Parts: sequence; C-alpha cells; structure tokens
Amino acid sequence: MTLLPPAVEPALLRAIDGLLLPDDPGYDEACTPWNLAAVQHPLAVAEPTTIAEAARIVAAVTAAGHRIAPQASGHGAMPLAERGLEDAVLLRLHRLTGVQIDVEHRIARVLGGTLWRDVIDAAAEHGLAALHGSSPDVSVSGYALGGGLSFYAREHGLAAHHVRALELITATGEVVRVTADEHPDLFWALRGGGGSFGAVVAMEIELLPIADVHAGFLLWDISAASAVLAAWRDWTRELDRCATTSLRLMRFPAMPDLPPFLSGRAVVVTDGAILADDQRAAELLAPLRALAPEMDTFGRMPAAGLAHVHMDPPVPSPAVGDHVMLGDLDDAALAALISVAGPDAGDAPLSVELRHLGGAVAEPQDAAVPSLDGDYALFVVDLVPAPELKAPASARVGGVAETVRGWARGAPYLNFLDHVADTGAASVETAERLRRVRAVYDPAGTWVAAHPLPEMVGEDQAMASSSRALRSSQSGITSARSAWNSEE
Repeated sequence: MTLLPPAVEPALLRAIDGLLLPDDPGYDEACTPWNLAAVQHPLAVAEPTTIAEAARIVAAVTAAGHRIAPQASGHGAMPLAERGLEDAVLLRLHRLTGVQIDVEHRIARVLGGTLWRDVIDAAAEHGLAALHGSSPDVSVSGYALGGGLSFYAREHGLAAHHVRALELITATGEVVRVTADEHPDLFWALRGGGGSFGAVVAMEIELLPIADVHAGFLLWDISAASAVLAAWRDWTRELDRCATTSLRLMRFPAMPDLPPFLSGRAVVVTDGAILADDQRAAELLAPLRALAPEMDTFGRMPAAGLAHVHMDPPVPSPAVGDHVMLGDLDDAALAALISVAGPDAGDAPLSVELRHLGGAVAEPQDAAVPSLDGDYALFVVDLVPAPELKAPASARVGGVAETVRGWARGAPYLNFLDHVADTGAASVETAERLRRVRAVYDPAGTWVAAHPLPEMVGEDQAMASSSRALRSSQSGITSARSAWNSEE
C-alpha cells in the first residue's frame, strides 16, 4: 500500500485543527477504545465535542486525501483494529454526548457518542424505557448501526427498527438528516448496515412506555450445567415472546472486586426480562425454578435496572470474542457445548453465552438487517489480562465457536463478531443494495467501518490506496498552488 511521502503527510495533517498525531501528548489515550485488547494506531485521531467541529474535521481530512474511521465507545473495536488504521484518521465520537427526551412522542434524540446509561436514566424520569443492550456503557449509535439486540427484543424487535432519524456527516463534511422520507435508501442502509456510509453524529430513537419490568437472573453451580442447559433449551422452544433470556456458562477468577457468589467460581446463569405481570412471569419461570437455583433475583424492578442484570464489566476491559448464529439445538449440540464449557472442560473461556432469539426478532423489517434468522446467538468471550495472552484467549473462544458451527444457521449478528466480516451477508439482494447506497454517498471509499461492505472484503487495501492516491494528488496540487501564490 502506497502512503504519502512522510515529509508531506504529517504537515498536511498537522495543519488541521483538532487532530492529534502519534507524537502529540494525549494521542495514545485518545486512540484507546473501551476494549483494551484492541490496539489502534491511526495516522491521527480526533475527539470532537460538537457536530460542527466533527464536520469541519471530516471535510479537512478528506480534502487532505485521507480516509476516516468513525468510532464511539469502542466496544466493538477489535475488527477495526484488525483491518488496520495506518492509512486513516480515527474519529472518536465519545466526547460528543447528550440526550433530549420528547415525552409526548416518546422519542429520544441522542448525540453520536452517547452511552446507553444516559438514555436509560433520562427516559426513566418519564416512565419510559429504551431498547438498550446488556451493557449500559455501550454507545447508542454503534449498537443501533449493527442491529441492536436487547432484553426487549422478542417482544419489540431490533433496536435498529426503532430508529426514526439520523444525522450523518458525509465524506464532504456535509451534515444531512436521514429519515424514511429524507434519503430513504440511506435510512434503510444505516439501520443495521454499519458505519460504511458516514459518521452518525445524532440519532432519534423510539422509547417504550415501560416504567418497570419483571427481570433478574437464576444461578446454579457449573455442576448443574447439563441439566440446566437442556431444561432452558426445552423451555425456550415454546416460550412466549414476552420473555427474552440468555444462558451463560461462566468461569470467574478469584478477584476481590467480584461478589463472593462469583469470585473463583464456575456457574450457570440464565437472565433476562419478562414483559408480563408478576403472576404470568412466575408461571413462565416455574420450569427453571424447579431446578432449584442457588440464587433467584427475578422480580419487579424499575426498567432502568435491566441494564445491570447481565452484570457486564462496568469499566473498560481487554477481551476477545467469537460468535455463531445457531438454529435449533439438538442433544448433540448441547453435549458439544458442555464438552468445551461444562464442569469437566479444562481450559474454557470466561463466558459461553446463548441468547434466545425468535419472536419479533425473526419478523423481517425494511432495513439492512431485516431480522435475525437463527434460534440462538452464541457469543463467547474471554479476558486478555496481558498482551501475550491474547493468542491463547482467541484460540479458546474460536474453539468453542468451531465446536458448534455444524449447527449454524443464518447470517451473523455483527455486534457480536470480534473479527472482520462483511455486512449484507443475509442475502445477495441486501449486499447489492448496500453497494448501491455506498456508491451514491461515498463513491471514493472514504469511510472505514469495523465490518465493511461485501465488495470491500479482500479488496479494501486496493480501494483505499487508489481513492487515497486520487485525493492526495488533488490535495497536492492545491498545496502546491498555495505555496506558489505565497511565494509571489
């Protein structure tokens, strides 16, 4: 890949106000995403605090001949780091935050770097809830651009299908409003199609009229894994769509920061939410409670409490993961999972999770991710406490994924993938439509997304090099003219 001459490139970038270059104080901190295992070394990094500042930076960077990788919280930073940012400027949006609630219309307008916890708290003041994920410190924009799978999903569908408007910075630095009526093809693409079309700096999302919810978790020792996994599988096969749950086989190191019931233990946990009254919820939970969990926290709680039920890490952490979309799980599939994550698995990862899908999640909508077609989403995660442990951790999570790949069905859920995969994998028609939208709004391939469009896979470096060369030659001519005029 051909880069601009080293003597020219830093000078062009240094002239852009708001960029940090590798030798600037604060560069390393600005490049660090939430997932600390993802190492990012872009040409430069920007941390705008306003939409106007972000648009100005985008216009200047593209005029200088460089590509741009937008990023909010950086939970899903691993694929972007894998693609490499050596020829791109990283546009960190994590300082561009804010929430406004339209109570009458049940709409939240959130700026591009806003985390779910801020939306959850703001909505709760008005007896409303959002289709957030299992972690409160994930960004709203990144989550929705990938689809958005919540504990309300089987009743209400994917979060992307509840987006009503977006504000997007295009490759030229223009800010456009995108709705079903304004730029409708782009609106379709952004609802699940990822970050290949621009930088989302604001989003309007529907809220749910939910003030409280029946939610919690059930916990057993890992010795009960086979019985619990089989019972949960049987239970979910006929489960009312008002219930959205997950099941995890988990192993925790002995750490003082963990609660005693988790520290140094291996456990089975099923958690989630039931959108029904307490009597109906108790009826639904009865088959699992018959297995005598040692802990049972299911009960009525404020809707804002649902963001903490899954007990995701509350602070930035280094981790690797893998994912497979699965169909129905027969007994052989359960035995395969137990062999790599059950009580006798010698080197199992931190968490082997199954998310129950179906219901509204499987009902197609007019969006780039119309639905999730599997019955369960497998999500495997392991911690990386030191850089040299990344390779063995990746091998562990990949090994679990491979063990059950024979039961795979449907396109993957991109927000669960820790390696590069193309968007539009659900169908040839989806892929082609995404390509057409990209050709209209970013024909030069300015934007670098965690998961590229299909034609970018395997061709990304060539496309990036040619588009950068074209823009660089244009900016070089402009710089030469400026220098000539100044000498005159």
